[in-house]
Amino acid sequence: MTVRFIGAGPGAADLITLRGGRAIASAPVCLYAGSLVPAELLENCPPGARLVDTARMALEEIVAEMLAAHGAGQDVARLHSGDPSVFSAMAEQMRRLDAAGVPYEVVPGVPAFAAAAASLKRELTVPGVGQTVVLTRTSARATPMPDGEDLGTLGLSGATMVLHLAVQRIEEVAGELIPNYGADCPVAVVARASRDDEVILRGTLEGIAAEVRAAGIVRTAVIVVGRVLTASEFPDSHLYSAARCRD
Repeated sequence: MTVRFIGAGPGAADLITLRGGRAIASAPVCLYAGSLVPAELLENCPPGARLVDTARMALEEIVAEMLAAHGAGQDVARLHSGDPSVFSAMAEQMRRLDAAGVPYEVVPGVPAFAAAAASLKRELTVPGVGQTVVLTRTSARATPMPDGEDLGTLGLSGATMVLHLAVQRIEEVAGELIPNYGADCPVAVVARASRDDEVILRGTLEGIAAEVRAAGIVRTAVIVVGRVLTASEFPDSHLYSAARCRD
């Protein structure tokens, strides 16, 4: 049997890869976080599949489900919201599967930050404005951040920054970023990106906290900070330049 860690996408049920959809359709056991994974995806599970909502399960309980399926010779579809390579807690599950000798695969998915950028209709790497994207979070209600990965340090470059799991601390986030980015720096908050109830807020670091509080956004949101959000005057990319095409 094989455990497949599958990126279930940012929220919309149709934002899943063909490979991920096939893996779900063939797995007799499906583990998913009910609070994050769209229920419509579970309709692709085969008839009689064991569906396990892991939203309130501890790590060892989740791994126990995988080991039980392994003992029964059953494949497992382990659904993670977005893409499992970022903030998914997949690593500790794989570490335990390695110790138990259980094989696994990873199927990538559409990450939340990509869905947010699509909703904003913005490219996060704009020529002459920003060519680096920092993906990070804050340490509140989560494991501590490693030394040197605080917002003040990460913001020294002025690179476009995308924060997950941080909207509850929007005041502190803005306060820590203003010294490097400026109070007038554009910022956007996209809650429930790609879903029918998606909410988009646009503003500046100085005023975004008030907008977030007024909208009642407390979770499932991505914060995007950087000048790329409003850039309109910038050089064309060399990628499609006439000079390159003649090379």
